[in-house]
Amino acid sequence: MTTQPKAVPLVAPGHTRPVTHLSFSPILEDNTYLLVSSCKDGNPMLREWTGDWIGTFLGHKGAVWCTKLSPDGSRAVSGSADFTAKIWDTFSGDPLHSFPHNHIVRTVAISRTSSHILTGGQEKKVRIFDLARPDAEADLLGDPGTTSHDKTVKSVVWVGEHTGVSAGEDGIIKWWDLRTRKLTTSLAFPNPITSMEFSVQTRRLVVTSGETVAFIPALPSTAPTHSLNLPYSPSSASVHPILQDRFVTGNLGDEWVRVHGMDGEERDVFKGHHGPVHCVEFSPDGEMYASGSGACYRWHDMWHGI
Repeated sequence: MTTQPKAVPLVAPGHTRPVTHLSFSPILEDNTYLLVSSCKDGNPMLREWTGDWIGTFLGHKGAVWCTKLSPDGSRAVSGSADFTAKIWDTFSGDPLHSFPHNHIVRTVAISRTSSHILTGGQEKKVRIFDLARPDAEADLLGDPGTTSHDKTVKSVVWVGEHTGVSAGEDGIIKWWDLRTRKLTTSLAFPNPITSMEFSVQTRRLVVTSGETVAFIPALPSTAPTHSLNLPYSPSSASVHPILQDRFVTGNLGDEWVRVHGMDGEERDVFKGHHGPVHCVEFSPDGEMYASGSGACYRWHDMWHGI
């Protein structure tokens, strides 16, 4: 009888406080990809697909809650507790513009053409900024005089040319027409949304709420939503982008990273972190995933192809 070898994590050092968010770029023209990590130390870090450090984005004066890369890897956008979102040149590391807010920015997203960004956070508002007019006032999504959500906006993602999606601690996921800035549809959960990421290859939103993990069509359709209840409350989840037969989770209740089949069965548990696991993310080729706690770890997917 043969057993699958245990994964040994590769530590990607550099951060001095808990890692809050991880995001991979798509596969780039040279068949590599990038990883950007956000941290409460206020210094997002850019890494090669190997985990090797490229550089640190310096300029925020508070914890950075979210950083994401443009599809071509040339730009990064970050959201911080210093009440700003920033757009960065990933080649030089220079900040290109800072977008002021009135409260903590918890989440950001950048369009496929790198022409606009979305932001959300403690103000309960979702804003859209035009990068061709960075000094212009942002447009707000929703009806005039109202907030986009009733509670903190935990995640925004850009899922189509004219479609953005936001998720809040009010337990509601909202789809927005970014041409009209109006709500098109919504989906309610009984508990606050703790995370929502867009799986580009599977065209699904991966959502955690309470003890539920849900895999939702990114664009409103008649396709079914696949939901599972786990025996714990996941902080984050990410689906295998190629095989689509497993997902990985983090958990604030312990220090473990778990791999589940799409039926919810626990396939493996990986121990290595020394604190709650805030975030997990599969690489775009599905060969590994990254997890963030007090440090950023990379794990090879030992179940690949099985």
